[in-house]
Amino acid sequence: MSKGGVFVVSGPSGSGKDTVLSALFSACPELAFSISSITRAMRPGEREGEKYNFISREKFEEMIKNDLLLEHNLFVGNYYGTPRKPVEKAVSEGRDIIIEVDVNGAAQIRRRLPEAVTVFIMPPSFEELKRRLEGRGTESEEFIGKRLESALNEIKRAAEYDYIIVNDDVAAAADSLLSVIKSCRLKTERQKNIINEVLSKC
Repeated sequence: MSKGGVFVVSGPSGSGKDTVLSALFSACPELAFSISSITRAMRPGEREGEKYNFISREKFEEMIKNDLLLEHNLFVGNYYGTPRKPVEKAVSEGRDIIIEVDVNGAAQIRRRLPEAVTVFIMPPSFEELKRRLEGRGTESEEFIGKRLESALNEIKRAAEYDYIIVNDDVAAAADSLLSVIKSCRLKTERQKNIINEVLSKC
């Protein structure tokens, strides 16, 4: 059995990354998703084990100490990180797994897993990015300004990624992401078991 692949997906707030991933998983429910561990309190509407595992700060720091994380960051006093074992388990079982992280987390994973494929979800324009953030109608102008600044800083690092997908249409963007995954499945490195199987019959 060939190993699965690791796909790291990033994108700034307003890029529509979560919507694209939702469409991808609807089309390909066999894909695995890496559930992050975090130390902040659960917010309304969130559920344990859906996107995050909510754990204590002590347990998270123990995970850091025992090298059980592929990446981690400290943000506004809370830890966020990607547990290593579920990713390794999916790969060993031949399943492709999606890890959704920010640009800093992606850089850490890239160092630890050079074979990981990285994809950046890009908004079609600055104007559209701003429109999407303002369209939420739940945040102050000052906070939107901070989100825009953060988004632009992330976009400046998009060139670090293997692939860039512009999300001007969710279905098309999800299809492009699926094309990346399918293409990587055909790489020689992931097909060596087929070569060995055929040669073993000679």
